Amino acid sequence: MKYGVYYAYWENEWATSFEKYIQKVKKLGFDVLEVAALGLVNLSNEQLEHLNYLAKEQQISLTAGIGIPQEYDISSPHKETREKGLQFMKNILNKLEIAGIDRIGGTIYSYWPVDYSQPFDKEEVRKYSIASVKELADYAKQKGITLLIETLNRFEQFLINDVEEALAFVREVNKENVQIMLDTFHMNIEEDSIPDAIRKAGEHLGHLHIGEGNRKVPGQGNLNWQEIGDALKDIHYDGFIVMEPFVKMGGQVGKDIKVWRDLSKNASEAQLDQEIKQSLTFVKSMFTR
Repeated sequence: MKYGVYYAYWENEWATSFEKYIQKVKKLGFDVLEVAALGLVNLSNEQLEHLNYLAKEQQISLTAGIGIPQEYDISSPHKETREKGLQFMKNILNKLEIAGIDRIGGTIYSYWPVDYSQPFDKEEVRKYSIASVKELADYAKQKGITLLIETLNRFEQFLINDVEEALAFVREVNKENVQIMLDTFHMNIEEDSIPDAIRKAGEHLGHLHIGEGNRKVPGQGNLNWQEIGDALKDIHYDGFIVMEPFVKMGGQVGKDIKVWRDLSKNASEAQLDQEIKQSLTFVKSMFTR
């Protein structure tokens, strides 16, 4: 398995320079740095190539995550919005290819965060979403990129909340490069059993996000990481495991993730580094025992 961390653990804003985090995560013992796909949109080809070069130099795999903005919703009932969204996502896939990123996960099937003040027809949205993801999958396949369908909790999205819905979705899409991404934070809200959900995903699990039920680093909460590790072994999972903790208030990250209190206890960057390093040691002890 390869272990990674999402750059926003240290950040208050989505838009930042990812380059500085490549060497940081390498020093902390990680194999993977996950970046925000939206943060790649305005980078030149030269900048993307340099990011690719630095990652390879440090032997760090880059992965990407995204919550598609509402104006690019590929599941929208409005054809113009879907078409604009598909073009937007294809442009991002072009960027990923140049940066050497072979997978993107998140709300790539709809938009995030959902606007519940507006009415919606779930079945209609699902129909449009599946058609759009099929088109994106074909485009992504040409670039060697896998699309990862993430289950999100009910407060952030309505289309895919648990592993059952994710399985039904990817099976209907029926593309080799479309897999499921599970996240322990969201599963803690929606699943009856996190380990059972992992086992149910089975061979369709392509990526795993980990964090405590309150989004602290693994090992600082009440999730049973030994049972989660056992479930991963049961399905012979050997893919990417990326920590996605959010512990800092402020900025667009804090606003979007709804962090209204300082879970880091005013930690310095050095303290954040130490805590994530300790968490990595803990997770490995649970998942590789």
